[in-house]
Amino acid sequence: MVSRKGVLKIGDFGLAKFFGSPSRVDTHIVVTRWYRAPELLFGARKYGVGVDIWAVGCILAELLLRLPFVAGETDLDQLAKIFQAMGTPTEESWPGHTKLPDYVAFKSYPPIPLRDIFIAAGQDLIALMETMLAIDPNKRCASQEALKSEYFSNRPYPSRGCQLPLPAGLSEDDGIGGGGGAEDQVRAGMKRKRPGLADSGLAKRLVF
Repeated sequence: MVSRKGVLKIGDFGLAKFFGSPSRVDTHIVVTRWYRAPELLFGARKYGVGVDIWAVGCILAELLLRLPFVAGETDLDQLAKIFQAMGTPTEESWPGHTKLPDYVAFKSYPPIPLRDIFIAAGQDLIALMETMLAIDPNKRCASQEALKSEYFSNRPYPSRGCQLPLPAGLSEDDGIGGGGGAEDQVRAGMKRKRPGLADSGLAKRLVF
């Protein structure tokens, strides 16, 4: 979630637990499927923060494409879509993955260069995504390494929080979210919905 001042808020810790015990066996049913790392889909019970780096890489890809990067309907379909885009791993490219609990052999797909998928992205962003979306979790970058990427220091520079665009019909002068009164909440809902949809029978959607 991003506040109107550009402050990132991370929420939904309902299933969170302490992390870091090297001897504990964890569940592999974590992260929404479309953002789930290949090792989790293969049933890994011991894994590191690379699963989060993969998820962030998928979100970054989605921001560029304006739709989910790899969206499978089942775990096997998810793996197939990942391999169709990133290439099917081998023991040379991802040592030990065939020994994971739920390993299944897949058809061999060659990797598609990311620059051919994200044609509007610069080389600095492509280089960052290549390290975040590495099939082998041991080859993925850490968050500290990602933040040192040239992408975050090259032009165009990030916008300041106060310069970020607001949803349609919402301005900094609005009191929405301040007092939290019922009138403000109603006004917020009315401003964010496309006029005429309420009685049209069409699905409601928010306009940003």
